[in-house]
Amino acid sequence: RRSFRTMFRSFCLSALLATAVAFAPAGRRAAPRAMPLRMAATTSPVSIDAMDTHGSTFSFTDSSVMTLTRFMIEQAQSDPEYQELESLMSSIQIACKQIANLVARAGISDLTGMEGGGGSVNVQGEEQKKLDVISNDVMKAALRYSGRVGVVGSEEEDNPVLIEEAYNGKYAAVFDPLDGSSNIDAAISTGTIFGIFQEDGEECIIDDVADLDAAQQECLAKTLQPGKALVASGYCMYSSSTILVFTMGNGVNGFTLDPTIGEFVLTHPDIKIPKRGKIYSINEANYPHWDAPLKEYIDNLKAGKGETGEAYSARYIGSMVGDIHRTLLYGGIFGYPGDAKNPDGKLRLLYEGAPMSFILEQAGGKSTTGSQRVMDIKPNGVHQRVPVFLGSPEDIDEVTAAYKAGGIKKEY
Repeated sequence: RRSFRTMFRSFCLSALLATAVAFAPAGRRAAPRAMPLRMAATTSPVSIDAMDTHGSTFSFTDSSVMTLTRFMIEQAQSDPEYQELESLMSSIQIACKQIANLVARAGISDLTGMEGGGGSVNVQGEEQKKLDVISNDVMKAALRYSGRVGVVGSEEEDNPVLIEEAYNGKYAAVFDPLDGSSNIDAAISTGTIFGIFQEDGEECIIDDVADLDAAQQECLAKTLQPGKALVASGYCMYSSSTILVFTMGNGVNGFTLDPTIGEFVLTHPDIKIPKRGKIYSINEANYPHWDAPLKEYIDNLKAGKGETGEAYSARYIGSMVGDIHRTLLYGGIFGYPGDAKNPDGKLRLLYEGAPMSFILEQAGGKSTTGSQRVMDIKPNGVHQRVPVFLGSPEDIDEVTAAYKAGGIKKEY
């Protein structure tokens, strides 16, 4: 049996830890920069288990934890324009949790193989994995039941999908449900990319008497907006942890899924990309097919003959979400350029290039095709491809200068 002295020491340690949490310096409590934080009445404190020096467990309450739900409530209180985005982001975070669980269990639940045993392809001619199709259904259902979306565009759908009138809203959502799904078998990071536009004009409404083809064409026009018209965009990354990074035009914040409470918790407040990095992320297997200015630019980075005079390191995962997340945090440049095989590159403008460009620019970075800002391009189709370079502002300026010096300029 423990002595009174031992029990007293444990009690004191518990009290000290609780006091330390309650009076921790404000700088150590992650908070978004968009507005001063106020305790939301609907937010419950988070209970954290700890262990004293004698192996006994005790709990204390950390009321400083900023969950995504609480973050969106406070944003909506600060600005009425965010009120409808609050329920939309709530639906998206639920979808991300569901997809994260599916990805984690993919090998166990036999979800790594091809849809229909193979032979099933999407509109781009890419083979669909089971998880591609399931993740697409999860995202569509989440956006539909948010009651805020009128039309959705997806990598896995030939045309925009209309939301019936009962659930119709004023936003158009575009997404890649599972970027990097070819990596699933190898358990390499994957992700979901999404972008939110406000519908241009009247809401897309479909009813029993509507001409479906005509309605689709009308709503297609509402979906094909340039990236500079985005009101929100983000990505969920499924890796060693599940991370949701997004912007609503007021900075970039990152949330990590805490499995103990089932909530996304603010871990990367007000993300700012370094002005320049030391990493380039590009598929060098395509080097023989690149334009001469790009070859020279990459050769200079590797040899330390670029503007910094320092050699860069190569890091390439093959999952856009994973490569962009690293670039966002560490700086440098990510690129998927056009080449002799694919003059317009392979990334889709509407639901990959534009949403990621919005995030990078909100974090202080830049985007370009080599000669044109990605955010300025108005899509001519849901699945239009464009070359994409994203990253630190000084790195993007350098690659843009290389293309200009080489006399290469292509407008989209």
